[in-house]
Amino acid sequence: MFKGRPREPRPPALPPETRTVGQLVAETVQLYRRRFWPSLALGLPIAVIDTTMPEFGGVTQLAYACTAGAVLITLAYIGGCAIAAGTRPNRRDFLVAYGVGAVIFVPFPLFAIGLILPGAAWLALVGLSVPAVLNLHLGPKDGIRRGLQLAKVDYAHALGSIATLGITYFLTRLVLLFLLHGASEAGARTAAFLADVVISPLLFLGAGLLYFDQAARLASVTRPRRSDADLHHAHEPDRPGRADPEGEPRPATGGQP
Repeated sequence: MFKGRPREPRPPALPPETRTVGQLVAETVQLYRRRFWPSLALGLPIAVIDTTMPEFGGVTQLAYACTAGAVLITLAYIGGCAIAAGTRPNRRDFLVAYGVGAVIFVPFPLFAIGLILPGAAWLALVGLSVPAVLNLHLGPKDGIRRGLQLAKVDYAHALGSIATLGITYFLTRLVLLFLLHGASEAGARTAAFLADVVISPLLFLGAGLLYFDQAARLASVTRPRRSDADLHHAHEPDRPGRADPEGEPRPATGGQP
């Protein structure tokens, strides 16, 4: 009996400052697997909103998405950021982050009507303010300022990550909904609820990890450079330093997010 081909080890993850959009999504899936049960609860807000929204119509539906979305989805976002950081926010940081997140999310349904990209562009620009408050213990103004700074350091990566997470969510939800739904309306609604609960946590976990990508990029840009450019001193050739700074990439060092 032939044995199967040995499974190749998973390649090591790139550091956050060089992590690609694809690897961010892969790391999000890995984080979801490691913290499955706490992460699963993050899917409840979107599941509740999606299954109750058909009860409304027209402008009322949009108003419901803006208000209920701001109230419920901000909670899930804070939870996703906390899981990604491996911390539990204190009461003050939670309240500040919740206020900032709710204000940020209110216009999101207006940008996202029919298209993912405008809504993703908005969240990529200002959404990192929430994890900035949680991780750096900032006030509202400083949190928003920091979030904008993090977004601008590599906006293409931030936008690509948010858009890819959104597309992954919608496509996977569509497939799962197709597999779960029954003929009845009640069955279809139950299937939509379950699909949202299972898939939507990826959005919040990925956004939480994106903060560390952007913080590492910002730290690498603003890291002060030594006056000797890391060259070995002429009188101390064996002291620590790089012998060939032009041919060897500088190793990443820790920096404040």
